[in-house]
Amino acid sequence: MADKIDAQPVREPFADKVVTFLNAVSNAILNNKEAGAYPDVITFAFWCRRASVETMKKEYIRTHGGIGESENNTSINNRPIRYGRGCVFHIAPSNVPVNYAYSLVVGILAGNSNIVRLPSKYFPQVNLINSGIKTALEKYPQFAPYICMVKYGYEKEVTDYFSLKCDTRVIWGGDNTIAEIRKSSLKSRANEITFADRYSISIIDSEKYLEMDGKERIASDFYNDTYLTDQNACTSPRIVIWLGKEETCRKAQETFWSKLLPLVEEKYVLQSVQAVSKLASVYKIAANFEGIRLNEAVSFKPSNKLIRVQVQELSQELMEYRNNSGFFMEYYAENLKEIEPLCVDKCQTLSYLGVAKEEIKQFLMDSKPRGIDRVILIGKTMNFDLIWDGYDLIGQLTRIVM
Repeated sequence: MADKIDAQPVREPFADKVVTFLNAVSNAILNNKEAGAYPDVITFAFWCRRASVETMKKEYIRTHGGIGESENNTSINNRPIRYGRGCVFHIAPSNVPVNYAYSLVVGILAGNSNIVRLPSKYFPQVNLINSGIKTALEKYPQFAPYICMVKYGYEKEVTDYFSLKCDTRVIWGGDNTIAEIRKSSLKSRANEITFADRYSISIIDSEKYLEMDGKERIASDFYNDTYLTDQNACTSPRIVIWLGKEETCRKAQETFWSKLLPLVEEKYVLQSVQAVSKLASVYKIAANFEGIRLNEAVSFKPSNKLIRVQVQELSQELMEYRNNSGFFMEYYAENLKEIEPLCVDKCQTLSYLGVAKEEIKQFLMDSKPRGIDRVILIGKTMNFDLIWDGYDLIGQLTRIVM
């Protein structure tokens, strides 16, 4: 299949037949009882269902002009003609289970054939999603030539082969992965989209949080943002900024973590190597920064599943000591301007709770940070979008003919 995948005809973005196929994938996943145990799989299934894709299509038309198949011929002269670039080679990150599926769907939506290198690590989520794709292909076999999923190690000759077949290469997985993959040449007209190492931050208005109902739901949302991917996703916050007076921040902290910890203790499995890595990070931060304090987990005995490090000053260098698997730095801030040192190009997502969106927008307009490509509510950081890391993915994966 791989030898002919780059010869498949391209489509217009958001083609009706493509939307129908993706809806079949969604239905197959949602009808699988095993999928219910994995919120990230269910989120993906809802994301690619017909209603969701149609909403994305309408938004893209609103911001980019007419695209896709015209429902009537009256508008054909008023819209640009846009097609997929051809074949897309997706290199998925090894430590995030569902990322490959989002990348694949965007490639299909943009009208391309797709080669997908699956995560090297085993994830049950991958099997569940691939099972849904296989079920949909049984009903719509015409899409089989457009999807080729592969799994291999670090054999450069394999990457060389697929790289020379593609018209766009999409690399997820960080700086080292990008450097290694770039040793494999592309065709002269091929383009490349890279997703480098990034980190994300959360901001919580302490006073507003304490006034909120549904704190268990908030804890569950934060758990999904972080622990579902071992905090490996670039979208997962590594530091929590508590806005307000210190006394109020302390009360909010205690309440917030006391709601989260029982959930972590019940659901999260921590490997020994992860615990050792987090301990080493605590020592490194303490050795390099003044005033570091290790906050105890609350409600339970101190737990290696939740490590909280209180910092007294924010700096770009601080984030070089970030870790994962339930490792959070914390900082008290009186205003948003204090987070400027973190908002460098490595900063991807700013998630928030209780902070007015207008206040965040004003901060961004005033500061004009090199970083922060997404601003989104806590609990929704994993929600994928067609604009990602500042890239217009449909635009990058298509070409305008006229």
